[in-house]
Amino acid sequence: MLPIRFLLALVFAALVAAQVWAVPGMLPELADPSLEQSLVREAMLWAAVLGLACVQVVVVCTWKLLTMVRTDCIFSASSLPWVNAILAALAVGWLMLLGTFVSSYYFIVDEVSDDPGPPVLLLVLLLIGAVVGLLMVVMRALLQQATSLRTDMEAVI
Repeated sequence: MLPIRFLLALVFAALVAAQVWAVPGMLPELADPSLEQSLVREAMLWAAVLGLACVQVVVVCTWKLLTMVRTDCIFSASSLPWVNAILAALAVGWLMLLGTFVSSYYFIVDEVSDDPGPPVLLLVLLLIGAVVGLLMVVMRALLQQATSLRTDMEAVI
């Protein structure tokens, strides 16, 4: 468990650093931005920061679930709110990424550059996020079944 916790702490610290330093520097600087472009740039900044915050929520919930595994109470009803929080964070993060994709494609790339790299990267991230979200839905259903089976087995014993 220690290596996983170390990696989770490292990821959390990297996400904080990205929120503070990397994300603001990654957004394109517009030479003479219109009001609309300035608003979209700010919206993209907030979407990226909030999207990273959603990943931080997933890291914290995963940490808590690891603690529940260690104490052998993972297959209980108390673990479901943590999994639900992961699903909610994934959904909100995916929507933020979708908003970033749409705004970057229509307002920034068309106006500033013809480079297809950033929109393609965002599209790939959207697809990966959708797959991870769907896998979490399946994992939640499996956890519910295992919790139900464990409750039944404890009632029999």
